[in-house]
Amino acid sequence: MKIKLFILTLLSVLQLVAQKQNFRSKSEIGVMGGGSYYIGDLNQYNHFQNSNLGLGLVYKYNVNTRLAFRANAMFGSIEANDNQASNAVIVNRNLSFSSTIYEFAAGVEFSYLPFQIGNSKYFGTAYLLTEIGIFQMNPTADFNGDKIDLQSLGTEGQGTSLSSEAPYKKTQLTIPLGVGCKFAIGGRVTLSLEYGIRKTFTDYLDDVHANRYVNADDLAAINGPLSAELSNRSLDGSAYGKRGNATTKDWYVFYGAMFSIRLGGPRKCNMPR
Repeated sequence: MKIKLFILTLLSVLQLVAQKQNFRSKSEIGVMGGGSYYIGDLNQYNHFQNSNLGLGLVYKYNVNTRLAFRANAMFGSIEANDNQASNAVIVNRNLSFSSTIYEFAAGVEFSYLPFQIGNSKYFGTAYLLTEIGIFQMNPTADFNGDKIDLQSLGTEGQGTSLSSEAPYKKTQLTIPLGVGCKFAIGGRVTLSLEYGIRKTFTDYLDDVHANRYVNADDLAAINGPLSAELSNRSLDGSAYGKRGNATTKDWYVFYGAMFSIRLGGPRKCNMPR
């Protein structure tokens, strides 16, 4: 009776070890380094302009040779300045901003070709990435040598009788969409090159949304003189210029190279049917 119990216990332990090994064999953890930038009211068309350092930590679970579940935590910063524009109207607007971005997202990575680390037959492929996540932003502006948080100032009269808009949230929903290619290096390491654009549901990455300026005197009376000064910084002092584009949303991007390492030893993945 004791022998049977011992055998059953041993088989259970071996099964748990095998399951753990299977999980580790299909798991990767990696680091990503590259750049981040933004597309919006202060930079409508110039991809890669004002790129800053972007970093990330990535975990992947390879379901099979074509599909992986993925989660990543990203950090970067974005910025733009009207003084870099070629359009004189934009230069005259004279707005600028910078913001740190903290992002956490999870989703799926789909490979065009079968891919398996350590298998010389399936050593490289292009892939698509789609995720859903949240990010935190904090748009700021440089003013008289100080870095000023813009959200709390309500530079467009958000949350007051001057605007129909409520104060925007610093934490927002994001949908990362990416393309890339990856290659196995030896039996444990993968090198990936990736470009991922983030769809957002806010037009306030840069603190700019409204088409027109609100009345400076009214804004100063309600939100203070600093809010009015940072709302309209136009070089000619006009109160009738165009501030932003209320019909579009802002985007941001992470791109770069990623090195990931498989946590367990080799194990054959099931081929998708």
